[in-house]
Amino acid sequence: MDYGQPGKYIVNSTKYDNEHATPVLTAGQTFILGYTDELNGIYNADKENPVIIFDDFTTSFHWVDFDFKVKSSAMKMLTPKKEAEIVFRFVYYAMKCISYAPQDHARQWISVYSKFQIPIPPLPIQQEIVNILDTFTELQAELEAELEARKKQYEYYRNKLLTFVDGEVEWKALGEVGEFVRGNGLQKKDFTESGVGCIHYGQIYTYYGTCTYKTKSFVSPEFAKKMRKARKGDLIIATTSENVEDVCKTVVWLGEEEICISGETYIFKHKQNPKYLAYYLQTPRFFDFKKQNVTGTKVIRLHGDKLEKFKIPIPPLAEQERIVAILDKFDALVASTSSATEGLPAEIEARRKQYEYYRGKLLDFKSLKQ
Repeated sequence: MDYGQPGKYIVNSTKYDNEHATPVLTAGQTFILGYTDELNGIYNADKENPVIIFDDFTTSFHWVDFDFKVKSSAMKMLTPKKEAEIVFRFVYYAMKCISYAPQDHARQWISVYSKFQIPIPPLPIQQEIVNILDTFTELQAELEAELEARKKQYEYYRNKLLTFVDGEVEWKALGEVGEFVRGNGLQKKDFTESGVGCIHYGQIYTYYGTCTYKTKSFVSPEFAKKMRKARKGDLIIATTSENVEDVCKTVVWLGEEEICISGETYIFKHKQNPKYLAYYLQTPRFFDFKKQNVTGTKVIRLHGDKLEKFKIPIPPLAEQERIVAILDKFDALVASTSSATEGLPAEIEARRKQYEYYRGKLLDFKSLKQ
């Protein structure tokens, strides 16, 4: 393949707006960072002239068949050599079978990645493999679109169920409802294979959903003696993040045993339905409160003295339980954490594994040199 440099396609302003026409891309996981109204330096791609954008440091890559600009220079634009008799989409799928993880922060395409070999069967076979794998890709995209629609539906009903008219329920500050207890010094190096369950604040963003009955990690019984602990029904609130959306992400502990909690978290002890409280901390009203009260720029924090003042509607426990029963059904369907075992995310994960299995089989060729 040939490669091009992204220099003249880099966006000048990062003031993105979804109303603008041209997407700004990264070859990393995020892919589309936003949209720009800049008219110069646009890379022209389409269905007939696609390109693979390749992160020169991480080796992540994406197929692109539409016009775009890029965020940074840490990228290569890959295109087929004019004399090469290949189906370019076949090369894209073959690249997905390359198992390679860079060990240092260095540019990878010229020195390492471009030297990997891929199988090149006859053109009709390449095209047939592409047709099969494209079908798998389309099926997965349909499931992901359905999941996104269900998430919006869930958010709509959650917000309706958790909206109360004036005088309908009593409103109390969280500091009146319960007590905030600060977690203390737990680091990943303290984890053990077994022992006392623990939750590190970083896992709240990446692993846990609204509630959990078991922990991913453990610490030794001796280490646990000096740790602050959450009991069944307590909320565990992450108070530090890189963005406003994630700060104060909350997981309810429903296990029978006490568990250890890291710093950068609060344990919230109370006498309400814990999942009702956790669901309420997912509403737009709480998001607006966070935006007004967080501190920091690169590291976003929301301090306990601010959290204590946030007012929340407190209906009778029976009504809290009714609301939770409805929202639990939606949450089970759209939960997207790595601990999800049912619903659309689980089906998408199963399809992804099936797709990777067949891709590996279809692209497993013996060398003619053997």
